[in-house]
Amino acid sequence: MNVFFISLTLLLSSLSFLLQAAPSPVPSPPKLAAKSFLLIDANSGRVLAEKNIDKKIEPASITKLMTAYVVYKELESGRLTMDEEVTISKKAWRMKGSKMFVEVGKQVPVKTLLKGLIIQSGNDAAVALAEHIAGTESTFADYMNQYAQSLGMKNSHFVNSTGWPHKDHRTTARDIATLSRAIITEFPEHYQLYKQKEFTYNGIRQYNRNKLLWRDKSVDGLKTGHTESAGYCLVASAKRGDMRLISVVLGTKSEKARANISQALLSYGFRFYESNKLYGAAEPLKTTRVWKGNKEDVSIGLADDLYITIPRGQYKYLNAKMDINANIEAPLTKGQQLGTLHIVYNDDELLSRPLIALQNIEKGSIWQQSRDYILQWFQ
Repeated sequence: MNVFFISLTLLLSSLSFLLQAAPSPVPSPPKLAAKSFLLIDANSGRVLAEKNIDKKIEPASITKLMTAYVVYKELESGRLTMDEEVTISKKAWRMKGSKMFVEVGKQVPVKTLLKGLIIQSGNDAAVALAEHIAGTESTFADYMNQYAQSLGMKNSHFVNSTGWPHKDHRTTARDIATLSRAIITEFPEHYQLYKQKEFTYNGIRQYNRNKLLWRDKSVDGLKTGHTESAGYCLVASAKRGDMRLISVVLGTKSEKARANISQALLSYGFRFYESNKLYGAAEPLKTTRVWKGNKEDVSIGLADDLYITIPRGQYKYLNAKMDINANIEAPLTKGQQLGTLHIVYNDDELLSRPLIALQNIEKGSIWQQSRDYILQWFQ
């Protein structure tokens, strides 16, 4: 009888341990009234919530993110400067919709037009920048499409710099998230402008249409959009601690709805997930033997920073496994793949990344090669 009770007690203890050790479930994302939406971790790129993310839609003024990206690339290349003066054309001056109210014939610095583009969503600012960079807005649209393709925005096509309605002017929630992530990571110095709440130009003060900037201190971008056919749209980004999320909400019924839905997505992501940087780019993760080289060992690591997004509180269930090639021989080139890193969560592989050589290894002398040939034979 005592043996029975002892066995039962051990069994119950084991079951209790297993129940405690099991990862906590994550509830399904909220069901939201938008034509499409997407929530991603900006560091890892992991999708946390989605609906119709590859459906082509009219982006309205969210288009101006692509316009701004082209401007940033021009600044980066040195073909454009922030203090460069832009002459305002009649076309830019006559633009309807949201405006920063530039005057025809006046010269306005690029840095001022960028504020009008991003904070005030000025169609006039967008056209002025487009014409200054490419001569015409249609040629500038070609630039937009080229950069979109280079970013992997496979379902996007732009015909203007403003988002003015056109049957061939389309993008998707996935592509918008890709673009937003690129702006944040490639141009952090320019991204600071997206959190500015107001801008006054020509004596007219206008407020940023992203209402989450007032509601949530962790929100610091990005852009709103609205036309009758597109509905109300909002791309938002927020950072809490080391975790940054990007939400894309397209085709809602009102300004209030787009803000509430965006807030719901961000709250869901921060509440139930966490982001961890596992390894840094070029960080030595292991040293392995090299045969027939002028050095006997090579350090291996990753080409880029590796972030992982998992349910909150589940870090202890992560494991890393390295598969390293056997009989690695010189010469080796820095960046050459020598194996694979596998990240496992709760016995399921989440992702894998190439393990690369972190330095060059030249062929050794005849004596070194001969010695290693013999040692390899005995192994």
